[in-house]
Amino acid sequence: MSGVLGIKVGMSQIYSPEGDRIPVTLVSTKDCSVVQLKTKEKEGYNAVQVGVGNKSLQKVSKALKKHFEKAKVKPTRFLREFKVDDVSSYSVGSLVSLDIFKVGDRVEVRGTTKGHGFSGAVKRWDFQGGPAAHGSRFHRRGGSIGNHTYPKRVFKRRKMPGHFGVDGRTVLNVKVMDILKDEGLLVLKGALPGASSGLLEIRKSKRK
Repeated sequence: MSGVLGIKVGMSQIYSPEGDRIPVTLVSTKDCSVVQLKTKEKEGYNAVQVGVGNKSLQKVSKALKKHFEKAKVKPTRFLREFKVDDVSSYSVGSLVSLDIFKVGDRVEVRGTTKGHGFSGAVKRWDFQGGPAAHGSRFHRRGGSIGNHTYPKRVFKRRKMPGHFGVDGRTVLNVKVMDILKDEGLLVLKGALPGASSGLLEIRKSKRK
């Protein structure tokens, strides 16, 4: 399989043999299990559906509850698919192993950025803003958004205040610093998108 699902635990740091401090992100893949096998004959493509994270039965819909009961797997917070060439080597209910990765590999990590709600242009787009002195009456505003006479409208894609965050982001070329198989932890170099306890998709990098 080309990847695994994980829950972001948080950030930490490790030290290299030379004594350099390296920031890392800890990702838990302990409960990542196979929920469904999709075949080309039935669904039109070969894929393995995996789930991660614990979820209460009271918060699961009836359809999903039957889906998990059929697989004999506890309900999970997240469900994702990974395409494979052959599904015969996988079994429903089994845990996804971290043997597909090794220390030093480069992976691609996809997550959802933190939500900041409705934000102004200075925070959302990193605008400079106006003078901070008293009396300027122009501190953290966006400024002019168009001409008055022509075209008498605001152009599309104009950078303005609005909803900030909760966007899908993929970080490329992330180095695997360590693998703790007993704890089901992946130690990845650097910061990764999203808040703690959020979903991260770790895939083998196809880019050089």
